[in-house]
Amino acid sequence: MQPKSALTAYQWIQVESTGGRSGAERMLFQRRFMEEEPVSALPNRVSEAHRTDAREAGQPLRSEDQPRLLPQHWQGRGREVIRQEAAALGALAAGIGDAFERAVQALLECPGKVIVTGIGKAGIVGRKLAASLSSTGTPSVFLHPAEAVHGDLGVVQSTDVVLVLSYSGETQEVNQLLPYLGECARHTIAITGGRSSSLGRAADIVLDVGQHPEAGELGLAPTTSTTLMMAMGDALAMVVSEAKGFSRQQFAVFHPAGSLGRQLAPVTDYMRSRAECRIARLGHSVREVLVAVSRPGRRTGCIMIVDEGGCLVGLFTDSDLARLLESADASALERPIGDVMTRSFHTVASSARMPEAIDILTRKKISELPVVDLQGRPVGILDVTDLVGVLAQPEEDEDDGPAILPLHGPH
Repeated sequence: MQPKSALTAYQWIQVESTGGRSGAERMLFQRRFMEEEPVSALPNRVSEAHRTDAREAGQPLRSEDQPRLLPQHWQGRGREVIRQEAAALGALAAGIGDAFERAVQALLECPGKVIVTGIGKAGIVGRKLAASLSSTGTPSVFLHPAEAVHGDLGVVQSTDVVLVLSYSGETQEVNQLLPYLGECARHTIAITGGRSSSLGRAADIVLDVGQHPEAGELGLAPTTSTTLMMAMGDALAMVVSEAKGFSRQQFAVFHPAGSLGRQLAPVTDYMRSRAECRIARLGHSVREVLVAVSRPGRRTGCIMIVDEGGCLVGLFTDSDLARLLESADASALERPIGDVMTRSFHTVASSARMPEAIDILTRKKISELPVVDLQGRPVGILDVTDLVGVLAQPEEDEDDGPAILPLHGPH
């Protein structure tokens, strides 16, 4: 006799594999859901002898009556899974309401930190949520439920807000924390699909992601549920960040490494320092300037001209020199530098970050950009040849990425 449904079979496996269940509980569950049929009738069960044989042969455990998906259906099935999760996300977005607003307000008013907890796949989503909150201006830590009841509950303070993730809302390891969280924390916010669950009833605020079937033919592995919880967490983190006015500059402070760090770094990190620049004063001839700033090694493509106070007043570029020499004037090099320099130029403040500098270089189609202090004195220069390799450099642990497949087609 077959079990009443795939869900009941899954429930039985879950109960049997959970520690602390008595034999009586398991027998009661079996009689209720399996109609007195022995456990061996479960189609997804595998005998211990078969498990041993499979392990020795290095083969994955699988049920003999579960057909394999043929290669010609892989793309189509992949699209179905993504469309199924996308439809659930659409319903989630449409259901955002007052509870979401209260959750945002609770995080904005939190004088302490945000603690995120969950176990299993929900716990993995929770770790990501804690990291997203921390990197966007909301200090957050992840608390593992099993570790919490062995001393780590001490991290929860009366000024903290706790975010609890459990799709069913009935996860034993999570729910045993709820009485303590209610006493210790400022607020408890649940991200769950079970509004009426134990977690839903205990939480101060419930962010209900709804009940949706898991993706895949079996519908057992956490897929749609984890996507929904992650999306709700992302929405919460981004709205709180924007409500705080979290800036690109603040974001860069928390991301000093990697491609994000390079792209949002201060211009002073990538400029050539003043000591490496060619700088000359007004009042000298072109020849005197060229002799004075001559130096070995790689040079910039322009000379920065400053006045008596050291403020930048012009640039003498390689193009300016070429035009001067093409004039065929024998005394061209004896002309005052102020007569032939470029007086209309662009600069960037030393306090600026790389996106601003890159924008100027790109829009104005220039190859050098002087970096100046608040008084307009040059402190360095950005040379586009120095930046190409730096800003285009990929992460060391990234590859070119997989091919992008459209989510539509003949399947």
